[in-house]
Amino acid sequence: MNPASMSPLPAVLDPVVAAIMEQLKEQVEAKRQVIAEKDQAISAKDQAIAKRDQALFAAEAIIEQLKEALRLERIRKYGKQSEKLSDLQLELLAGEPGVSSEEVAGEVERGPLPDASASTLPDNTPAATPSSTRHKHPGRNELPSHLERVEKIIACAPEQCACGKCGKEKKVIGYERTEVLSMKPAEYYVTVLLREKRACAKCEECGVTTAAVLARIAPKSIFADETIIEFIIRKYADSLPLFRQQAMLRRDAGMDVALSTINDAVLRVGELLIPVVDGMKRDLLTGGYIQADETYCGVQTPDKKGENHRAWFWQYSAPGKGVIFDFEMTRAREVPQKFFKNYSGILHTDGYAAYEKDVGNKDVMRACCWAHARRRFIDALKVQTKGHVADSKVERAVALMDGLFAIDREAREQNLSLEDRHALRQERAPALLDELKPLLLEMLASRTYLKKSVAGQAIAYTLKRWQKLTHFLEHPVIELSTNWAENSMRPIAIGRRNWLQIGSKEAGPKIAAIFSIMESCRKLGVPVRQYLAAVLPGLADRSIQNLADLTPVAYAAKMAK
Repeated sequence: MNPASMSPLPAVLDPVVAAIMEQLKEQVEAKRQVIAEKDQAISAKDQAIAKRDQALFAAEAIIEQLKEALRLERIRKYGKQSEKLSDLQLELLAGEPGVSSEEVAGEVERGPLPDASASTLPDNTPAATPSSTRHKHPGRNELPSHLERVEKIIACAPEQCACGKCGKEKKVIGYERTEVLSMKPAEYYVTVLLREKRACAKCEECGVTTAAVLARIAPKSIFADETIIEFIIRKYADSLPLFRQQAMLRRDAGMDVALSTINDAVLRVGELLIPVVDGMKRDLLTGGYIQADETYCGVQTPDKKGENHRAWFWQYSAPGKGVIFDFEMTRAREVPQKFFKNYSGILHTDGYAAYEKDVGNKDVMRACCWAHARRRFIDALKVQTKGHVADSKVERAVALMDGLFAIDREAREQNLSLEDRHALRQERAPALLDELKPLLLEMLASRTYLKKSVAGQAIAYTLKRWQKLTHFLEHPVIELSTNWAENSMRPIAIGRRNWLQIGSKEAGPKIAAIFSIMESCRKLGVPVRQYLAAVLPGLADRSIQNLADLTPVAYAAKMAK
């Protein structure tokens, strides 16, 4: 049987029914169109919400980065210059604007960074010695034996001189000895230079003979050599500006000397030392390892009225080779390019891009500083705020870097040679690095750390420079950090707060030469007064070929013999 014949509907519909059916179909189609339009509207709203959520997420990320930057700046401003979080506690954070009492309590509960101890480092890596045990107080200082001893006898009181029992006078049987360091206040006096004049009483035609002129630093200056040297040391070692030294002369000697007179004597020293520093530069460039760094300084220029030009002291040095300062009015790449024009050794710097390209010849090797990398992870720990516990992975990275520095610290404490230090590094450093790099890659891949957050930037900074950071494994001469160079910058940084500026760009190279000698003497353990007094008088009349024997390095070698 045909199934169609079984349908309850008639084969031909009534026209009225057909019209109703058509109308119902139109209504259904209209409602479907309305639903489709609503679905499109909902989809558009969903997309708008998704975009809004993305914008909110990006805004929250920016806000978090700004909070980190603000907190880090506040910690630097109000906190101790310490890298342990336990030092950033109540007395430091209580006065910090925008820090709550809960956050202060959180800092206290968080405690210090973990030591690079045996529990956190690989089994074959020794524990880092705690600072409290490394630096024991030596007790009362022994006064130097070379200083003159002036005895001052303190007599007993009259009632102590007679015996209380028999009344007879007591005899002196000895002394209770105590040594204290004394000093004389600055004593000014005038040295009268009397040059003998001789003549023969019989032979008048022979004329008069006068003693030779004494070699002096500044022959026409009213200041003696030791006075000029004192000006130099007070300013460039003790950061005492010349105008304050001028006031000291007025106060202590009743002498009103023009500031330009003092300044001329000081710049005369810088002018004399420039050829000596040039000899130091040649010696430094012949070596195979140089650390470089730079810092700014204000300079008065005629084209900027009421405003200083920002100039730069570029510093180049190596352990045992002294320190070279180069004064330039710019921080551009052309400065190190000129200095390292034919250099082919190892150049150890921070992450500044000016040293990265076209500096030195094609064979130059660039090394980077572990202290700069570690400092960024320390900053990442410092900026953690309430509601966050100390990040274990960041702490672990710091602990592993501490392990590297512990190796070199042990080598210094044992006075190991470079070869022995290299053997110690080869034994212990690879295990630390084999754990550190995968840890950083894992942190980078986890996307837990925003790229522009303090922790994210620390990870990217270290991984980008990994090869340059690990060159020390193949080259024993490379230090883990550029602290040798950075420490030499301190007199300039302190000077910016005291003597404020340099008077002209022409004075810059002379001041750079003075800083080079002062810092080289300090680094090499050369008595700077003794060195300047021995080298400066008559320096202008010496042959350039003999200047190599007058550098602080050569002077230190003579002292060692």
